[in-house]
Amino acid sequence: MSIISYNNAKKLFFKLEPETAHKVAGFGLKAMGNCPLVFKFMTKRNFVDNKILNQKIFGTTFYNPVGLAAGFDKDADYIKAMPALGFGFTEIGTVTPKPQPGNPKPRLFRLIDENSIQNAMGFNNKGSYNMLQNLKKVKFFNFPIGINIGKNKVTSEREAIEDYKKLFQAFKDYGTYIVINISSPNTPGLRDLQNETFIKEVFRVAKSITTKPILLKIAPDMEAKDAIDICNVAINAGASGIIATNTTIDYSLTENAKDFGGISGELLKEKSFKLFEELANELFGKTVLISAGGISDAKEAYRRIRAGASLVQIYTALIYNGPSLVRDINRDLIKLIKKDGYSSIYEAIGADRK
Repeated sequence: MSIISYNNAKKLFFKLEPETAHKVAGFGLKAMGNCPLVFKFMTKRNFVDNKILNQKIFGTTFYNPVGLAAGFDKDADYIKAMPALGFGFTEIGTVTPKPQPGNPKPRLFRLIDENSIQNAMGFNNKGSYNMLQNLKKVKFFNFPIGINIGKNKVTSEREAIEDYKKLFQAFKDYGTYIVINISSPNTPGLRDLQNETFIKEVFRVAKSITTKPILLKIAPDMEAKDAIDICNVAINAGASGIIATNTTIDYSLTENAKDFGGISGELLKEKSFKLFEELANELFGKTVLISAGGISDAKEAYRRIRAGASLVQIYTALIYNGPSLVRDINRDLIKLIKKDGYSSIYEAIGADRK
């Protein structure tokens, strides 16, 4: 689909309430993933497999560095469609032990003039059992999958560790990696778990249950020093990677913001990059770094890669730019890597740190 035709389709989508539009898009993705002819055609059109972009991470081949961030595919319904959109990997969830409806509606808002979204979804999902059944259906689907996990809304901070324990047990044999999400602004008390005591304990529990790589996802609203300290605690406790960042609650970024929920998209770009760069200055070479937040083109993706990101994730930009976006980013990344005289993405990763 060209940008012109997608712009026409977007006009229709944007006439729908945001969650309704998401469901319609999801229905199409599910159908595409289960229709071999359409899947083959779209994958051939969008999936960029060039050795310049290939990486071996967590013992798995990532054919390109652009992934779908958590939050879009909450229940692992669309995994099979991801290569057809060009993604090199996907992150499903956030999943909680028990099903939960999330926060009251309306809870998803478009900030159209700023290519951004504000959401207060609240980990709405069908629970770990449902996701596990979906993962069993794609167990031999050769594609990198991250599983993003979080506590239920009704679970107290004191009991939170038990929720994460249940989730590690449920998914210990599934996916490529597991992400501890304690950075969403939409579950009461969740960000309070971004402390040394809890992080040490949750990684201790994780390591006692699974050998899967465990990553920590952090918020963009932390002071850089605090974020670095927390990430170092996680790494020392056994974290295999850091994802920076989640959505922001810095409502000063736009006069159009609601006073609740997290902002993603273009408005988040510089805030996310600034924290990522601070983290990379201290952590590059110690662990795998994944950058998310406001990435919408190859130029920005490459800035994150040169800053130290092995992988990048997008979500909001896909909504505003359409299904050709990932293909275009990967094609342009190859050009940027070659322009700098590199023969592989490995040489570009952290180039600004060396």
